Amino acid sequence: MQLLRKLLFPFSLIYALVVHLRNFLFDKGVFSSQKFDVPIVCIGNLSVGGTGKTPMTEFLIVLLKPHYKLAVLSRGYKRKSDGFLLADEQTTVEALGDEPFQIHQKFPDVALAVDADRREGIRLLSDAVKPQMIILDDAFQHRKVKPHFSFLLTPYGDLYTDDWYLPTGNLRDSKKAAQRADIIVVTKCPSKITKTEQGTILEKLKPHKHQVVLFSFLDYDDAFHGPSEKMEVEALHGKEITLVTGIANPAPLVGYLKSKGLTFEHLAFKDHHFFTQKEIDLLNRKRLVITTEKDFVRLRNHVSNLYYLPVMHRFMGDGQHIIYDALTKLMKERS
Repeated sequence: MQLLRKLLFPFSLIYALVVHLRNFLFDKGVFSSQKFDVPIVCIGNLSVGGTGKTPMTEFLIVLLKPHYKLAVLSRGYKRKSDGFLLADEQTTVEALGDEPFQIHQKFPDVALAVDADRREGIRLLSDAVKPQMIILDDAFQHRKVKPHFSFLLTPYGDLYTDDWYLPTGNLRDSKKAAQRADIIVVTKCPSKITKTEQGTILEKLKPHKHQVVLFSFLDYDDAFHGPSEKMEVEALHGKEITLVTGIANPAPLVGYLKSKGLTFEHLAFKDHHFFTQKEIDLLNRKRLVITTEKDFVRLRNHVSNLYYLPVMHRFMGDGQHIIYDALTKLMKERS
C-alpha cells in the first residue's frame, strides 16, 4: 500500500493544486462564506483518519451544557438517509451515522442533526430548537460557513506539518489552512508528555499570534460498559477476548489494553464499517467481544457478550480552563 501511495504522487500534486485554488477563491471572496447570528463553533482537522473529533465534541458538550443551550450539527458520514434529519427517540444509527448516533445516545437532551449542506442544516436546526450555540462537527473544510470559533485537531505522532496530500499522504486540506484555527489541539498525546517534547511540537506547528496550542490525551474508563452492566478492566485478565475496531486508528486503544496486561484477538475493520451478517455471526461465536463506543452503537442489537470502553479528552495544564474562557468570551461578545 505504501508503494502504491508513492506511485500516486503525481495525483497528490493535482489534489494539492485543487485544494489551494479552492481556498484561494474563498479567501478572496470569489466563493462566499456565510456567517450566522447563532454562534458557530467548528471542530475539524486537516487530514483523513482519527484525530479525536467525536471525543472533542463530547468534551465541549460536557463543558458547556450546564451553561448554554447547545445543538450539534454533523454531516452524518456514511449514513443511510438524505437531507436534514433532527434526531429523536426513534432515529436509528443507520439514519444518523455512527458518530452522531453515539453523541445522541449519550446526550439525548442536546439537539443533534445531520445535513451534508451545513448552511441549510444550520438554518433548519436554528429554526427547530433555537440553540444558543451550534457545535459544527468535522467542518473545517466546509468553508461555505464561516464559524465564529474553530478548533483544529492534529494527532501526536502524526502532525499535519509532517504529512502530505492525498493520495500519497493523508492531508485533505492545505497546511496553510491551519491559520484559520483559534485553538490547535494536539490530541492522543502520552499522558506524561514532557515540556521539552511540547516545545518541539510547537516549533513544528509555528502557531500564529492569535492561536493557542493545547495538548490532550485520551483517558480511558476503568471499566467496560455493556447494555446493562459493567466489567472492571482487571476482571478480564485470563479471559478469551476478541477486540473489534472499526475506527481509523486503533493503535492507542490496543496499546492501552496491552498496558493493562490483557491478551486478545484483534479484528480490525475500516473506519465507519457497517458489519455484514456473516461478520455478526462470527462475532456471536466469540466468548467475549470488546469494542469502541462508536462500534458499540452499530453492534449492540446484534452481538451478545458485547462491551465497550468509554474514552474522553483530558487536557494538559490549564487547557480546559482556556477553552471555557475562550468560548465564554465568545458568547458574551455575541449576546
